[in-house]
Amino acid sequence: MLSTAALAAPAAAPAQIRLGFDSYSIRAFKWKAIQLLDYTASQKLDTIQLSSLDDYESFEPAYLQQVKDRAARLGISIDGGIGCICPTANQWNNRNGSPEEYILKGLRVAKAVGASSMRCFLGNSNDRTVNGPIEKHMEKTIAVFRSVRTRALETGVAIALENHSGDMQAREVRTIIEESGKEFVGSCLDTGNPMQVMEDPLVTLEVLAPYVVTTHIRDSAIFEHPRGAAYQWVALGDGSVDFKRFVSLYRQLCPSAAMQLEIITGRPPQVLPYLEAGHWKAFKNANAAEFARFVALAKNGHPFMGTMVIGGAGKQPPQVEAALQEQQRTDLERSFEYAKKHLDVGVRWRA
Repeated sequence: MLSTAALAAPAAAPAQIRLGFDSYSIRAFKWKAIQLLDYTASQKLDTIQLSSLDDYESFEPAYLQQVKDRAARLGISIDGGIGCICPTANQWNNRNGSPEEYILKGLRVAKAVGASSMRCFLGNSNDRTVNGPIEKHMEKTIAVFRSVRTRALETGVAIALENHSGDMQAREVRTIIEESGKEFVGSCLDTGNPMQVMEDPLVTLEVLAPYVVTTHIRDSAIFEHPRGAAYQWVALGDGSVDFKRFVSLYRQLCPSAAMQLEIITGRPPQVLPYLEAGHWKAFKNANAAEFARFVALAKNGHPFMGTMVIGGAGKQPPQVEAALQEQQRTDLERSFEYAKKHLDVGVRWRA
């Protein structure tokens, strides 16, 4: 039972969540680290995730020190990042050497620019289907992480495994983190990718919260479809996800992790045919209660009815490419505005 003193004590101030973005959000500009940092400062943001080694002009120590110094001068914290690290996954690229070499290179770069985490991922939706089952890739990923444990711990940079592009549900990511070693492997929590695996982003947060070190925050329009449901990634506030509820829970569970927006627009709605038996071959271990929450999200959701330029496969005409590029920046900046004004996220913008 609470004492009278405890009842009279003032409530603790809510955690001020730092706001930033993942560099992939404005990939069409092809900006490098220094330009990205300057843009971050211009938007009065706290953080940035340089999620690819392609974000750097060089890996020379002098250049990486320059990036670190610029971030410090601007008062911006950096999260690092690389790509696929699973050797059996569809997206693995042998040009990166071995997975171990690739991870350690990413950690060295992340440490050199002052990052405390380095995002990476297993694969994509093909690793559940044509290149499945997902369990074989999970085993390989765990083995890779265990093989770099000692050297990773020496860097002091956390490996942040993303729930990426339809590869895993939250419980599967949690399995990799716990079996690899949660003292050096954590979560890059993505809120858009759960749509691809029929998971409510609030479920993703609840499952992965104890491990979250960085994020990719994105909204989705999700709605019922004759074959099951369909979703489309949209700017923050344009979709069906209850982000006020999400942020309230995030403040409690992940107060030290920044909210890095990864806004991806310009893509058509995608169908999730969960009313068809064949769709479930890739989800044999899905949790019924969690799926029910996703169904409820779709039932209460809505299609996106705003204006959006949709890109196609392959190279587009120059006018379309220019429109898609500007749309990336416009939708990202609209999302910053929504996060600051409606979710009360971000520290620097209040100054």
